[in-house]
Amino acid sequence: MLVDVEDIEDEAALAVALATSDVQIAVRAGRALTPRLTRATTTATGAPAFGPDGTVLITGATGALGGLLARHLVTEHGVGHLLLVSRRGRAADGAVELERELAALGAEVTLAACDVADRAALDDLLAGVPAGHPLTGVVHAAGVLDDGVFATLSPERVSAVLRPKADAAHNLHEATQHLDLAVFALFSSIQGLLGGAGQANYAAANAYLDALAGHRRALGLPAVSLAWGPWADGGMAATLGEADRSRFARLGMLLIAPAQGMELFDAAVALGRPGPCRCRSTPPRCGPAGRSCPPCCGAGPHAASPGRDHRTHGRRRGAVRRTAARRAHPEEQEEQLVALVRDEVARTLDYGGSDAVDARRGFKELGIDSLTAVELRNRLNKATGLRLPATLVFDHPNPGAVARLLLTELAPAAEDSAQPSADALGEQDIRRMLSTLSIDRLRGSGLLDRLLDLTEPVPTADTTQAVAPAPDASDLDIDALDVDALVRMASESHGS
Repeated sequence: MLVDVEDIEDEAALAVALATSDVQIAVRAGRALTPRLTRATTTATGAPAFGPDGTVLITGATGALGGLLARHLVTEHGVGHLLLVSRRGRAADGAVELERELAALGAEVTLAACDVADRAALDDLLAGVPAGHPLTGVVHAAGVLDDGVFATLSPERVSAVLRPKADAAHNLHEATQHLDLAVFALFSSIQGLLGGAGQANYAAANAYLDALAGHRRALGLPAVSLAWGPWADGGMAATLGEADRSRFARLGMLLIAPAQGMELFDAAVALGRPGPCRCRSTPPRCGPAGRSCPPCCGAGPHAASPGRDHRTHGRRRGAVRRTAARRAHPEEQEEQLVALVRDEVARTLDYGGSDAVDARRGFKELGIDSLTAVELRNRLNKATGLRLPATLVFDHPNPGAVARLLLTELAPAAEDSAQPSADALGEQDIRRMLSTLSIDRLRGSGLLDRLLDLTEPVPTADTTQAVAPAPDASDLDIDALDVDALVRMASESHGS
């Protein structure tokens, strides 16, 4: 549980939080508040007044969403002057064609290459806006992705995502806060609200945009941060594969069609709230603690209501799994767990069924990447009641290896009672025990050195008997060996 309290010494506030069933709570004045997505009910104040004589600046303008928005502003809002900004300007793919299309619609278009995260470059850009057509609107639609599980994110990978989105937004805020803008819109993402597997840097960048919109509103400045769901055409979801799109659907999020997106843009800007969420959704889990998320356009804290304790449910189901595992014969236990892992892999990758999942094939070969690896881990946690590491599929190379790990976790008593003595272990036993470990894992656990120790000649009582020398470990390229090679080397030396 994540608890936000005003005073960490306030035991009453902590008691209020712990009495709820949610996993994310803020306590204010004795009330437990939790994030909820609810349908916006406030009537919009009217269409945004960009005006035909003012200039609207769009960042990320040569991307799919930027171009879509530019056309919409010209055709639906009568915007006559556009400043379209991207890193490459006219050199960007499709930029010149977009300029011609907008000009044919009657708009005056300026294409500019500018790194908006560079404050000096932005100031020079804004200085070039003609006084006769002053800046009246800003739409920040730029952004990039560099997805990966949290442990793989370096400062450079975090900066690469925050710079074009968060740093640029901050510069736009400071450089235009003295101007009389009708609209200051930021293209954020629902990932900043809900979080997304493998997108910690992207979620942080978008959460900053949401906070910046609130800050500007507090200063009496116009601002709206649009937390978009996935788009059907264009946007960050354009590069998603079928498995990723299916994962969104399982979460209850439907793809936004371009026409729907522009309607949502108009409604959100006219609504007058700093952080509306723009998404199409269905009843499956789309919010904290597994609660459903209706089609929505407003987000904020609402009083927490009693609900199902999902943690207790998970522990109860895990206990049932462990009981079944202990009662079954060891071979049946492993078969059950292999079937479980294959089922969850098939669901994660949206296969037609588990028959397509070979328990001996590597996860990478099956199609598991860093994002689906996290989803698979979460699914197995939910199915077993365990708390498995995020590196699960990288430490255990295939479904069979993961099943054997689950067996040791779910039925340790049965596993221990059947454990053979060290002297009784043969090559097949060693191979089976080590098949779940990579070379890096063996090295990190200290087992690699012990295995290499076994390659030393074994002394015998008959000192006159010649002993074949074992390979010199110093001559071996350990990283070039796989587990099978290590097992053969250790077993042959131990038996000499």
